[in-house]
Amino acid sequence: MKDRPLIGVTIGDPASVGPEITAKALKDESLYEICRPLVIGDGGVMRKAMELAGYKGDLHVVRDPGEGRYEPGAIDLYDLANVDVQKLRMGEVQAVAGRAAYEYIEKSIRLAQAKEIDAVATAPINKVAIKAAGLSFIGHTEMFGELTGSPSPLTMFQVENLKIFFLSRHLSLRQACDFVTRENVLKTLIESNKALKELGFAEPRIAVAGLNPHAGDNGLFGDEEAREITPAIQDAVNRGIKASGPISADSVFQMVLRGRFDAVLSLYHDQGHIASKVYDMERTVSVTAGLPFIRTSVDHGTAFDIAGKGVASAVSMVEAIRVAAEYAAITARN
Repeated sequence: MKDRPLIGVTIGDPASVGPEITAKALKDESLYEICRPLVIGDGGVMRKAMELAGYKGDLHVVRDPGEGRYEPGAIDLYDLANVDVQKLRMGEVQAVAGRAAYEYIEKSIRLAQAKEIDAVATAPINKVAIKAAGLSFIGHTEMFGELTGSPSPLTMFQVENLKIFFLSRHLSLRQACDFVTRENVLKTLIESNKALKELGFAEPRIAVAGLNPHAGDNGLFGDEEAREITPAIQDAVNRGIKASGPISADSVFQMVLRGRFDAVLSLYHDQGHIASKVYDMERTVSVTAGLPFIRTSVDHGTAFDIAGKGVASAVSMVEAIRVAAEYAAITARN
């Protein structure tokens, strides 16, 4: 059925578990019921990955997305042919692998911008390999933001009905605390509200986590809540946003899981990461909002220690593709 959304699946760093988990994920026939997955990578790398994954089907190379079969038993591949498999060293940082990973991402973005694919699901990349390739990007989100001209890409974690937005991402804890300002909290609440509406929530309910123990406990453990966070929440409410808090971080994530809120705004990287990964690390998916299209990703790294051994789990990759398909279908209806 051609009404299934077409999802571009980038294989990540070719020396990582990315190609293997991509091949393993596409053994799951249920994915083909909800989407048309198109792998974007290298033919030689994928053939090797299919052997590792025990994939018995065909590799169907296409020149454009319209040539794909998108049926179980064959992996449709947009082949960039940019890796010499004989020289590739699995599980090691290499400039050539970093460059290849970037080129898969770049191609996925160009295809999405041209409306040839509906969304993108990404396998992991290695920041050191990206740097070795002479690229200045910190990570996936920054690449997608710059290459699409999106000034404020927003990260949302999802695992089951737990959705987590982040005020900041890759900052030191000291810098992250300094980033908790009235202006920044309000800006992120506005962006989170917009993202949730695009994902199908008519009137999103967003809880804001506290920064300090017990959300400051009326100033006993810090004044950031009273000085910056509470005024930002009130500013958001005045704009018609259903924001609540700050709520103690040791309780707020459970409240979202129980349905009291639709999402939570985490005030720094580890605050939200710990909550989602303890709940279900394998099924946590990273969603990038604020782009012209949906992008999802596994929430784990390149796992160089097990790359090429055939033992990597594809659960997170399956979930990333599934969530991309679900949200692509929703945004297409909006």
